[in-house]
Amino acid sequence: MAWRHALIAFLFFLQKKPLSGDLLEHLSSRMDEASQTLKDVLQRFLDALVDSTFKFTDQPLDPSESNFAPVDEIDEAIEIHQIEGAIPEDFPEGVYIRNGSNPLFGALHSTASIFGQSREIWVEGEGMLHALYFTKNSSGSWSVSYVNRYVQSETLKLERTRQKPCFLPAIEGDSAAIIAAYIFNFLRFGKVNKDISNTNVFEHAGRVFAVAENHLPQEICIQNLDTRNTWDIGGEWDRAFTAHPKVAPGSGELVTFGTDAKRPFLVIGVVSADGTKLKHRVDPKLDRCTLCHDIGVTLKYNIIMDVPLTINFSRLIKGGQLIKFEKESYARIGVMPRYGDADSVIWFNVEPFCMFHLINCFEEGDEVVVQGLRSPDSLIPGPRLALNKHDSKISEPAEDDRSMKQGTRNEFLFRLYQWRLNLRTKTVSGGYLTGTEDSLEFPMINNLYTGLRHSYAYAQVVDSLSSYGNSEKVNPKYGGFAKLILDKRKNTEIPGSSFIRMQYHWLGKDQFCSGAAFVPRVGGSHEDDGWIISFIHNEKNNTSQVHIIDAQRFEDAPVAKITIPRRVPYGFHGSFINR
Repeated sequence: MAWRHALIAFLFFLQKKPLSGDLLEHLSSRMDEASQTLKDVLQRFLDALVDSTFKFTDQPLDPSESNFAPVDEIDEAIEIHQIEGAIPEDFPEGVYIRNGSNPLFGALHSTASIFGQSREIWVEGEGMLHALYFTKNSSGSWSVSYVNRYVQSETLKLERTRQKPCFLPAIEGDSAAIIAAYIFNFLRFGKVNKDISNTNVFEHAGRVFAVAENHLPQEICIQNLDTRNTWDIGGEWDRAFTAHPKVAPGSGELVTFGTDAKRPFLVIGVVSADGTKLKHRVDPKLDRCTLCHDIGVTLKYNIIMDVPLTINFSRLIKGGQLIKFEKESYARIGVMPRYGDADSVIWFNVEPFCMFHLINCFEEGDEVVVQGLRSPDSLIPGPRLALNKHDSKISEPAEDDRSMKQGTRNEFLFRLYQWRLNLRTKTVSGGYLTGTEDSLEFPMINNLYTGLRHSYAYAQVVDSLSSYGNSEKVNPKYGGFAKLILDKRKNTEIPGSSFIRMQYHWLGKDQFCSGAAFVPRVGGSHEDDGWIISFIHNEKNNTSQVHIIDAQRFEDAPVAKITIPRRVPYGFHGSFINR
């Protein structure tokens, strides 16, 4: 605004004419209007260009993917009365809430243009929260209600206003189409991707947030799921935010990180226990943008996973994949003091692997123990990414290569792996703690033990990979839960046996789970004193429930099955927020 005042004043000075304040304001206002008109014209031109160049189409779902389809929002909470079994008397009052992909306008979308094809993948659907409220009445009986709600990101509100999909898919497809999508999205909306906020829900300092990797967290009103403001830690955090920040044991500080496709590729932050201040921010100086989904904490350290699943724009421009698992590249694990800098990180080189979720990390003598679900290869970007001539398709597995239950090859199995990083000798040892019978994902523990030595973990067990033989897509479904008993070995009579004992809670035929969380019993005396809670969908009768499973009687039937009066699609991570 100031330069406009100066320009007008200068022009009048040259003409030796007096300049009144009213006239100055009038001319300045007209210039503002002209500037806005120019922006509107440019916006309409770009919109028309995109509409004429790119054709949006809905992606069809296979019959086996019926519960990946989105659902509508409901206007207000629904009271639930159909409960099989009983909610335990000592179950805590609170909210079980799960996030997940729920694409606007009824489906994920693909585009075709002169640049080629690009398409959204399931993890790009807009975030929808599904919440179950547990309230105990004065009589001691339980009142349960259900509600769902979209996370109201700015990009969701933009597309709703326009009543059509606007952002071009920019993750998967032909290289030229993805580059074009990045350019047009940025020119039209100032960002290259939608703010999806669909991956996780976490609590810090009494506030609840919905989050995905590509954007800042969105604060959520837990009473009604309304979306409040984005959380940038008082303006101190200016990049994306991991979906899995960790509360450090002892201090209560929140350890987070954000990745970017340009330098600095990864930045770690430590947020105060009260959530008001960014106490520490550091660039560990990674040499690549790794698709890092999780971070670990111990009493004294932050644990950094530098894996070879990478995002690389230079590779994309040369006709390659934007996201690629570089199997022949390197992998390493970094141990950084809580307030350390790049020079303080101790790096341990390990065999290349893929990992999305850590289970826990803790200190034991001179060692830092890191536990996570490790795979030798990656289904991301997945078979359906290989569209352009520079990439080769992933071949379908032969029948005898498939595991009995998962329907996938061993190199794609996620199994529990444990590394021991010796800070004194700078050496590393490690090995798998589970076998090839199961592929595990979405792990959870009793969060009171985050960063501390623990004895139990839980995970969802892959039952099938929907449409695995179809090069179009790979969507895993989970047919049960595993309890990992970390202190006990499966067969102590066999020398060198290292696999841990496991218990299973299998769901019925055609039933699959999502968003499981561990709910500690208030005042519980043991680590596994609590429940597993999860959304369950029965594909045969198209009904959704929430099951509550006693973690100490893990293989028994659920203590309660709560029938939801609406279908709940499969989603990602869930949390239980105590009231």
